[in-house]
Amino acid sequence: MALSYKTSARNAMMDAIPADIGTSGLLRIYSGSVPANVGTALGAQVLLAELPLSATSAPAASGGVLTANAITNDSSANATGTAAFFRITTSAGTAVVQGTVGTSGADLNLSTVAISSGATVSVTSFVITEGNA
Repeated sequence: MALSYKTSARNAMMDAIPADIGTSGLLRIYSGSVPANVGTALGAQVLLAELPLSATSAPAASGGVLTANAITNDSSANATGTAAFFRITTSAGTAVVQGTVGTSGADLNLSTVAISSGATVSVTSFVITEGNA
């Protein structure tokens, strides 16, 4: 049997994410192999784009769902490559959340995973759901 949490506990888990990010967090998109977990150091992965989060990355969770506030476009991508994963970090670069990138069915879905150096990269919405209801 899977664990099941009441809504207030799910919201508290989701609310810990913006608290850990603090102000001025970043959404960083990388190419290369996905690290084993968010605490694994990066190696040969390449930073493709870096998008600033709002000063407050998200309002309080509701129903176990955390919806990010506006994410600023990266008006000039850092490098060319195929997006494979992302990390949400503090302004100092400490990773808080990691997930996969794709065009559908991924943790972060983009219109294309092909990113070109100098191109604009945008994320129109970002939602994390704590699904153990």
